[in-house]
Parts: sequence; structure tokens; C-alpha cells
Amino acid sequence: MSNKTFLNILIAGFFLLVLGFIFRVFGGDFQNEKKINQSPKLVVGIVVDQMKYQYLTKYWKHYSEGGFKRLINKGFNAKSNHYGYAQTSTGPGHTTVATGTHPGVHGIIGNSWFNKKTKKSVYCVDDMNYNTVGSSTDRGKKSPTNLLTTTLSDENRIATNFIGKTIGVAIKDRGSILSSGHTANAAYWFDSKEGSFISSTYYLPSLPSWAQEFNDSRHIDSYLKPWETYHDISTYIESGPDMNEYESNFSGEENPIFPHNFKIKNDKTGKPYYGSISSTPFGNSLVTDFSIKAIEGEKLGEDNITDFLLIDFSSTDYVGHQFGANSKEVQDTYIRLDKDIERLLNYFDNKIGKNNYTLFLTADHGASDAPGFLKDNKIPINYFNSKKFKRHIEKALIKSFGSKYVIANNSNQQIFLNHEYIEKLNLNLESVKNRVIEIIQSFPGIDNVYSSNQILIENDDHFVTLIRNGFNKNISGDIVFTIMPNWVYYRKGSTHGRRFNHHTHVPLILFGNGIKKGSISRETDVIDIAPTIASVLGINSPNASTGKVIFEAIDD
Repeated sequence: MSNKTFLNILIAGFFLLVLGFIFRVFGGDFQNEKKINQSPKLVVGIVVDQMKYQYLTKYWKHYSEGGFKRLINKGFNAKSNHYGYAQTSTGPGHTTVATGTHPGVHGIIGNSWFNKKTKKSVYCVDDMNYNTVGSSTDRGKKSPTNLLTTTLSDENRIATNFIGKTIGVAIKDRGSILSSGHTANAAYWFDSKEGSFISSTYYLPSLPSWAQEFNDSRHIDSYLKPWETYHDISTYIESGPDMNEYESNFSGEENPIFPHNFKIKNDKTGKPYYGSISSTPFGNSLVTDFSIKAIEGEKLGEDNITDFLLIDFSSTDYVGHQFGANSKEVQDTYIRLDKDIERLLNYFDNKIGKNNYTLFLTADHGASDAPGFLKDNKIPINYFNSKKFKRHIEKALIKSFGSKYVIANNSNQQIFLNHEYIEKLNLNLESVKNRVIEIIQSFPGIDNVYSSNQILIENDDHFVTLIRNGFNKNISGDIVFTIMPNWVYYRKGSTHGRRFNHHTHVPLILFGNGIKKGSISRETDVIDIAPTIASVLGINSPNASTGKVIFEAIDD
């Protein structure tokens, strides 16, 4: 063999090796179009009302392998997920999850607030322009009209040219409506007066046949039964004694202890009474039942265009408020919720397909323990007296200005000044504001008092940032006050609505198509959920979203 021939063979071999290497590394790109998004058939958003992160760890050994444990072991767990604003309640919470921004932007600053123009209190989803669908009551006069931005599911509707569907299901109207956004095909919530799921003419003129059939079946009546613990109550060592002073009774029972024989019939008519179901785990099971029927009836996840199902488990909040975070009732409710989540996951696997859906689970706010429980266990607690606070302010206003009416309203720890009345008295608005701040600051238990100007300008204080994120200059008050950490409003059961960690720290679990298995301990914000799911889907984030993508969770 000549040297020239040998050299040609070496050169040819080298090029073959190079081509093989290129094909091996980049061959997939030559053969298939690169995928830049995931297209699950269904996105499921679960918001658990009043679930603090600790409920995952506290009751861990009681959970099945197919519920919370499956989500965490096979999905992505953000361990330090917080709300980045101070007013932690249901309306703002659901909206923040859905919009990827804080109340100061999306406009739902509370469950209710004072309307500066009408001088009346506004409930976050009330809308007298629409009527009830599904019952004879007026509980369906609702819409998302007060929501100022788009939601994640709105963006999916737009991206799919309104072919992808959105359905919301909850016990609470605000939980369903505010999660689902402006363009939802329907949002459903529970009318406890008639024991039916209802909606609003904002969405549709009448209930679809599948929803009407569900109501007509009176399946709900199967939950009119005593509430007993799922497991032997002696195994519930993670919670306090069943009989204690920190809980409230159900109507019709003497003591708040298991088994709970709550009222199931109307005393006058003898008809079924559904008022207590929401405050039991059966309310969550009912939502699960209706959600499954919604998937079947609306054919969600049956094609390759992504649909959304938004589920709010509201009964956890009612149980928490009635019995407290350290109660047997709360523990049993989460053990039973775990079973409902397992039931949903098994249904999704069989109906939609194991890798055909993406799911996120979070909460609208956390909770702190019953004040009496904390006090009895040497945690420093003082009770803030709202009536005395009101009298204190009114007495000082009369002394300073000759009238208490310089204040138009006090709600959500915000003071709304009566601008027209102040002008009529020829008083200087800033002087009045400063005097009101002094009056409030002098009352026991008050921590800080801020004017609207301070809230919008100051940037170097953590708690001011939380307040500002929940403050909208067009909707919120002239003055915001905060209560000291060891001062609380008296009540039995759990409470929430404040700026501290017990109220802001909530779960965030991502699971399914497009989600990587793992966990992080760095702090994330609830506003990060919407842009993260949007990134998975390859669609726009909500139009005012300020959150950041949790890149560690995305499976690229």
C-alpha cells in the first residue's frame, strides 16, 4: 500500500469519526424538531385553604403512599414558600396564586374592603349584574369583576384560541372564581342552603346536564352522617386532647368531641340541613366528587390542547377556624384530605394518563394556633380589644376635631379618612392624618402605623415591603396599622391574616408532566407559581405577573 493511499484512508477514517461524534451528540436535533414546551392534556391547580407547610411534616407518618407522599417523593417540593404580603386571607391568596402578582397589583386586597366611591363595604366577588345558576338563592350573584389582571388559565385560554377549557370547583365562591379568572368556561361553588353546586350567569345561562344530574342525585346526602376519626383517635399523638377550651361546638352537640353528631335536619321543616358539611372533611370529599364529574362532563384532558381544572379545598379552613391548628379535628381532616388527593391522582392516571397532566398544590394562607392554647402553654399572648380600640379613636377624634366622622371606615387594619367631610370642616388633610396616626399609635398592642405615603416610599423595612405588596393606592386606605406579634384578636380556633411566618409559609408542590423530581430550601414566593407553570406550557405569564420561574423545578 502506498503512503498516499494510507494517508487517504487515515483522513477518511478521521472524518467518519468526526461525523459519528456529531451525529451522536446532535443527531436527535437532525431527526426531530426540538421541543421547547410541554403540552400536558390537563393542568390541575389545587389550593388548600388554611394549610401551613408544617401540616405536611407533622402528619407525615399518617399519610398514604399515594397522596401527599407521592406528590413530594415523585414531584418537586419548595420547602420555604411564602406569601410576600401582609394581609393573608382567602380572596387575596387565591388571586395571587392565579395571577403571579401581589394584591397591590391584582386588586383583590382582602375578602372585603371599603369602597371609597360608594362608601360601602365590597365583597371581593359580589356582582349584582348577574344571577344565580343552579339554585333559587341569590348566592350566585358573583363574578371576577374586581380582579384587575389576567390569570394563568386566562393566558392558556388565549394561547389556545379559547379551545382549552377552564373549570373551577370549590366550597367557597371566591376560591373558585378568583382562581379561574375572567375567561373560565365555568366556576362552581357550594350553596349550603340548598346543598347544591351553583354558578353565575356571568359564565353560563344554566347548569350543564352533568352538573344538574350531580345535584339531582342528592349524592351529598351520603355525607349527612356523624364525623368519626379515620384512624383510631389514640394514634393521633401529634395533636392535643380532644376535649379542650379552644374549640367551638357544632350546632346540635354539647361538646366539641368525636364523634361529631352535627345537625343534619332543619328543625322547622325536617328537610336536610347542609350548613355543617363545609366544616367537616366531607366538604373536601364532596369537592373531589364534583371535580371528577366535571372532568367527565366537560371532557377535560381528552385532546392534546391543554385544559385547566382549578380545585379549592375550603373545608380545611372552616375546620381550622372552628377547632384550631392543634386539634384532633384538623389532624383527621388532613388525613382524610390525603385520601381525597390519592383518589384524584389515581383518577388522573387512569383517565388522563400518568404523564399527561401537570399539577401544583399550594395554600391561600397559613394559620397560627388558637390564642388560648398558646397562652396556656406560656407563649406570650395579649388580647387586642377591637371595641375598646374603636372607642379610643372616636373619643380622641371628638376631642381633637369635634367629630368622629373624619374617619369613614376602619377595616382590614386600614383607616379610610373621610376626605369630603375633612374638606367641609376646612381641616388640613395631612394634619388630620398625622393626628389620627398619633391616636392609633397610643393604643396598647399597636406595633406600627404608616401613612399611605410612607408605604409607597419606604424600601428598607421587611414588614413595610409586605404591607406595600398588599397595598393599592386606588383601593386601599389612607393609614395602615399593624398589631404587635404577641397581641391577637380573641377567638377560639385558628386565625390568620397577618404578616408573620405562620401565616405566610405555605406548601408548594409541583408534579407531573414537565416537572423535575427534587426539592429546594431557598425561599420562593407564591407569585412564582404562575410563571413557572407558564414556562412549562410555553405560554405567556399573566399580564401583570411579577414572579420568577422556579427553574430548579422544570424538566428540560
